Amino acid sequence: MADLAGLALVAGAGLVGGAMNALAGGGTFATLPSLLAIGLPANTANATSNVALLPGAAASAWAFRDELGPVGGVDWKLLAIVNFGGGLIGSLLLVMTPTRTFDLIIPWLVLYALVVLAAGKRAAEWLAARVRIERCTLVGIQALLGIYGGYFGGGVGLMMTATYGLLAGLHPRSLFAPRTTMLAVANAAAAIVFVSFAMVVWPPCLAMLAGSIVGGWAGAHLGKRLPNGAVRAWTLLVTAATTVVFFWRAYA
Repeated sequence: MADLAGLALVAGAGLVGGAMNALAGGGTFATLPSLLAIGLPANTANATSNVALLPGAAASAWAFRDELGPVGGVDWKLLAIVNFGGGLIGSLLLVMTPTRTFDLIIPWLVLYALVVLAAGKRAAEWLAARVRIERCTLVGIQALLGIYGGYFGGGVGLMMTATYGLLAGLHPRSLFAPRTTMLAVANAAAAIVFVSFAMVVWPPCLAMLAGSIVGGWAGAHLGKRLPNGAVRAWTLLVTAATTVVFFWRAYA
């Protein structure tokens, strides 16, 4: 019964996490705690969460496929290739290095996302008036986001939304398609490494995976019907909660 309860817990977390990734990102904050709660070590839980969320991310990306286009003048396919390479590098770093130092950095990265999202379009306009954003800048930052996504991934969707908005002046609602696609690509790259190094615990992974598919599909279709204001409010709420969780996790 305890095992069944644990599987039900992680399946529900996968449902919530898949929907969160489709709407704003931050699905890891639903899935990772549930895996830690059933006794998985942090690194193993992170790898298992990554693989479990991949189908949900793919379902969301497929639902938004008709909205895909260039981001800041850069072809989304180029960004996806760069993101995949970064995801491979980041996941290999997770396999080979301890996570404590990076755990201390993560809260500040998510806080950056919160500040940039809160500033919104005004910050993008202020930056554009003073700095010329080259295509290579966006590509380089996408590579760094891919590395982060492969290494840990928590909040990477939120950071993509914030970064795209800042560099390309795009609204969170218009970023559903590129963000969900990049999440799926980064998860796929990391999954290759994590499965190869036998870091995935399959029974909870499969239960969470099933939940994430339903959540990712439902979240994507809900997102298509939400107005810009609701998407922005939800994104800010998730980012703020994520920031608090990461600071508590790293420094409490």
